[in-house]
Amino acid sequence: MGSSRFPGKPMAKIHGIPMIGHCYYRTSMCEDLIETYVATCDQKIYDYIQSIGGKVLMTANTHERASDRTAEAMLKIEDIMNEKIDIVVMVQGDEPMVTPRMISDSLKPFKIDKSVNVVNLMANIETIEEFEDPNEVKVVVNNYSNAIYFSREPIPSRKKGFKKVPMLKQVCVIPFRRDYLIKFNKTVETDLEKIESVDMMRIIENDEKVHMVMSNGTSFSVDTQADLHNVERKMENDKLMKTYID
Repeated sequence: MGSSRFPGKPMAKIHGIPMIGHCYYRTSMCEDLIETYVATCDQKIYDYIQSIGGKVLMTANTHERASDRTAEAMLKIEDIMNEKIDIVVMVQGDEPMVTPRMISDSLKPFKIDKSVNVVNLMANIETIEEFEDPNEVKVVVNNYSNAIYFSREPIPSRKKGFKKVPMLKQVCVIPFRRDYLIKFNKTVETDLEKIESVDMMRIIENDEKVHMVMSNGTSFSVDTQADLHNVERKMENDKLMKTYID
């Protein structure tokens, strides 16, 4: 709720429903998840999720990164369930166009490769305007679909005479193996992580892998009022939304 770029944005309405509500409803539809919880430090969000029958946890208001909040929430959920979980999927509350299939796709690498500890979704950037938007986190990957670097700047450079460069963005659907998230949460923030304000840089700077998966759907995060209006237009004919909106 205290977002510097868009104060109160989790409760900003899209087609009559708060953005955090869209994220909750759509995430909870994924059959690969056993539970969906909203983790928040804001009473207004807590009360809203309870009012729609959702599961919600209060977390500390001191977290600098969503991954830190997720780690706290995960441990509380384990206490509630009285068992350890295997994988936790972090879906950030400004991704109202997330789909169940996107979440399922993000989980597939864990079944194939036991060395994968964290996955990020990514998507193609369609416009130069979006590519140059500092609110949009860009990513470059290697030949094995592992992230090389994340930045709020346009990477790779378009200024070297190339007519076409790969323009990819991070989509904030991020599953972690349980023990890796605990380890990650105990690791000291790194310099490039702070500079870019992207917590995945902590992993890269410690010479570990962030595996990237191409998203099957269209997704736009919300950082500003203009983003909100854009997403509202994009969701006008959204079939998934019609399953939970009156």
